[in-house]
Amino acid sequence: MAALDLLLAAEQVDGVLGRPEQDQLLPARELQALSFAVHIPLVCFGIAFPAMVLFTEGLWLRTGNPVYKALAKRWSKITLVLFAIGVVTGTILSFEFGLLWPNFMATFGEVFGVGFTLEGVSFFVEAIFIAIYVYGWEKLPRRTHFLTGIPVAIAGVTGSLLVIAVNGWMNDPGGYDVVNGQVENVRPFAALFGGNVWHELVHMYLAGYLVVGFLVAGYYGRRWLAGRRDQYTRSALIIGLTFAALAAPVQVLVGDWAARTVAVKQPVKLAAFEGLEETTKGAPFHAGPIEVPKLLSLLAFHDPNATVKGLNTVPKDDQPPVNIVRFSFLTMVTIGTALMALGLWYLVLWWRRRALPESKWFYRALSAAGPLAVVALISGWITTEVGRQPWVVYEVMKTDQAVTDAGGMWIAFGVMCVVYAGLLAAAWWLLRRLSATPAMEDISR
Repeated sequence: MAALDLLLAAEQVDGVLGRPEQDQLLPARELQALSFAVHIPLVCFGIAFPAMVLFTEGLWLRTGNPVYKALAKRWSKITLVLFAIGVVTGTILSFEFGLLWPNFMATFGEVFGVGFTLEGVSFFVEAIFIAIYVYGWEKLPRRTHFLTGIPVAIAGVTGSLLVIAVNGWMNDPGGYDVVNGQVENVRPFAALFGGNVWHELVHMYLAGYLVVGFLVAGYYGRRWLAGRRDQYTRSALIIGLTFAALAAPVQVLVGDWAARTVAVKQPVKLAAFEGLEETTKGAPFHAGPIEVPKLLSLLAFHDPNATVKGLNTVPKDDQPPVNIVRFSFLTMVTIGTALMALGLWYLVLWWRRRALPESKWFYRALSAAGPLAVVALISGWITTEVGRQPWVVYEVMKTDQAVTDAGGMWIAFGVMCVVYAGLLAAAWWLLRRLSATPAMEDISR
């Protein structure tokens, strides 16, 4: 009955909204995808980096070792730079929601508006305390300074939580009724914190620690390969690598949770992961050219003989672009598995010897791990978002119903490419200038 009500609601919303001209659909999608690809890695730093900085400062408070203070102070400045860049990209994203998808915002803004409002509160808290933290190193008592960093870490988590909650709602809509084609009786917290948000939330948080941990470890791994084996480099390498290595195996378990949720709530998306055309009992899984019998059924339902719905269960127009979804999914899984293996290599050696690996191949792989983690992150979001297509709100509103009919989208896309290139250049220049100063000099300032 609930499924029937949802389909009737979809028809009602479709009738009220109508269908705008579709000339702008492709450039609007490309522009939104570009902005997400730029912003999402910065979200990872907002989630994970403040916690890493606080952990490192805590090591300094506990041991008195000035190397940990130098690391924490240097990393706090990097946090400030990336936060500033994230402010710009996040503001652009917020405007794009309204400009590119006006029907979506007009119809459902009341449902998720509370989430964006609370995200704004988190942003202001983060902005205030990150300034106090970065500029208070030598001006505040040690423990007071440490405490000022806690709101930064909390706000980074809560801000992303609320945005991810909106995305979770788009994949599993609820918390409202449709009355005569209008969204009524909105229950925003029921909408935002429904069942779909939790696996997305944990998956993204772990991805944040993976991305940041491997980027940090990769940078200092290159220094290690170059012969810079001082305590500063070693400490930074161990901290970044430990965070990433501990998150990687857990991410595999959360990925299993996410896949099983998708299998139940979005079976067509699951079929796109495998490119499964026909509903199949004991569905296989293909890892490149290798077919593993019944593996998809086992992964999705923990039953090798379970029936997996195929793409043919919905009309062709309601199927996602399979090649994009499948390639992104395999990219995410392949890189994630390799990162887990790299992390386990480190953890096993550390547990047995309390020493870093000696092989140069480990550090060469580590140098590539950070960029590859970013690729896996973006591939995961492509899998999630493109796999939901053609729906912007799953089985309620299609993307071509939500898009603007304003012109000039390709011009806007070109302008944003220039803007993001400028932001990337500014971030690169600031970080290079920061790295040119010997880190141990920071603690004497």
